[in-house]
Amino acid sequence: MALSRIVTALGGLLLSKGGRRFAGRHAGKLALATLAYELWQSRRAGVTRNRPPGGAKPTRQAPRPRWSGRAR
Repeated sequence: MALSRIVTALGGLLLSKGGRRFAGRHAGKLALATLAYELWQSRRAGVTRNRPPGGAKPTRQAPRPRWSGRAR
């Protein structure tokens, strides 16, 4: 699997002392941004998960009744 551009940029960031300080301070935000970017790329490419073998579309299940949070 090829590394994304964000991973390459983060690797470059970690090479300098200031970059390590920045990455340490904003580690959670950087992780979320990386995850969001990867998700955006996969959605844009049309990659879907949890498909049965052979590429067939999964059968749609009946929607569950929604729970409002109040007892009836």
